[in-house]
Amino acid sequence: MTDKPTNEDFLRLADPMRRELLAHCYRMMGSVHDAEDLVQETYLRAWRGYENFEGRSSLRTWLYRIATTTCLTALDNRAKRPLPTGLGAPSLEASAPLVQDNEVPWLEPVPDALAGVGGDDPASIVTSRESIRLALIAALQHLPPRQRAVLILRDVLKWKAAEVAEAVGTSVAAVNSILQRARAQLSEVSPSLDDPVEPLTQEQRALLDRYVAAFESYDVDGLVDLFTKDAVWEMPPFVGWYQGPETIAELTRTQCPAEKAGDLKLVPVAANGQPAFALYYRRGEVYEQFAIAVLTFSGERIGHVGMFFEQSLFETFGLPAKWEGSETK
Repeated sequence: MTDKPTNEDFLRLADPMRRELLAHCYRMMGSVHDAEDLVQETYLRAWRGYENFEGRSSLRTWLYRIATTTCLTALDNRAKRPLPTGLGAPSLEASAPLVQDNEVPWLEPVPDALAGVGGDDPASIVTSRESIRLALIAALQHLPPRQRAVLILRDVLKWKAAEVAEAVGTSVAAVNSILQRARAQLSEVSPSLDDPVEPLTQEQRALLDRYVAAFESYDVDGLVDLFTKDAVWEMPPFVGWYQGPETIAELTRTQCPAEKAGDLKLVPVAANGQPAFALYYRRGEVYEQFAIAVLTFSGERIGHVGMFFEQSLFETFGLPAKWEGSETK
């Protein structure tokens, strides 16, 4: 008899870690679709090599090492995934023409359910909302891949420097140097990793209700009171971004295809540990998929909206392409 691990053991022990590994790959890649592919590759590599797994580290640590290496390899020839604000251009007026760029590999939101945010399974580590928020993921994409990996492993997963050095194939001294540079680049990011994400207040929940009502009733003027004075609105694959509640309201009035009450339907979803909505646009008697909006609060007002027009995200969020009229009542 032998205690050598089997492939059946691997599938049983490793499967509960799938969501946290997807969150890890998503932080690295900035794309939920890329993350799903790389988690699959991670499991395939681990399954093939499991008979040689000697147990010198935990299975979780071993899987994270494979996932990190897989992500770094994938990032060798890939550009960063920005939001429009990350392109370096100033904000636009609402009247500026919309310019679409489908060649840019844009940042994507991730459904909370896929990343394990708020999960209740005690057998797995729950992904923290702080580590998956949209602003942080956007900032991470501006770090070189090796810096990104080191910062995530040290500051998100709380690995020791020696563990990180083994995972990324370098020395402890190099890890400490890389981490210092990565932290310096992110020092101006707000919120930071150390800022807790608090549950929504009663006032914030009420404001979300007003946000939905304003869009569904086409009360564009009512939007102005919902945003902070320096709120940002951006909507990849359009390269422009917009700042200020009046500009956002005017953009909605002039560029959104909705023209009257009932043209839009907002369905609550959860993305990046933040409130989010799937928007459907009415065509005849049917509402068709339009965009996924991820909202960030600043105090009791909305400080940022990322409106994502990648249509494949609806399937990723488990949403239908069409929302029948009877479902909207």
